[in-house]
Amino acid sequence: MSTTATTRKSKRVVSALTVRASLGKFLDSMEEPNGSIVISRRGTPKAVLLSIGDYLKLATPEPEILRILGEGAKRNGTSKLTSRQIDAIVKKARAEKRKG
Repeated sequence: MSTTATTRKSKRVVSALTVRASLGKFLDSMEEPNGSIVISRRGTPKAVLLSIGDYLKLATPEPEILRILGEGAKRNGTSKLTSRQIDAIVKKARAEKRKG
């Protein structure tokens, strides 16, 4: 029986024996984007091991309005702002609002 992992577009199919032997390695690989793993037994898929991020994407899909806003932010370049830059913009806008 083969215990090698097959990689296809970041999706991996791994035998249950391989997962059982090196679970820690697979848990570490969950940090990668699209790090899900299909676990098979005797060539038949039996389970899927998902990262928290992948699970949240499946459990709570992004509302349409948030997707549209995110695309606009990428086009405008505002998606690259740091937290400090955002805080400075908010502080400036609030100060201007208080002035009238």
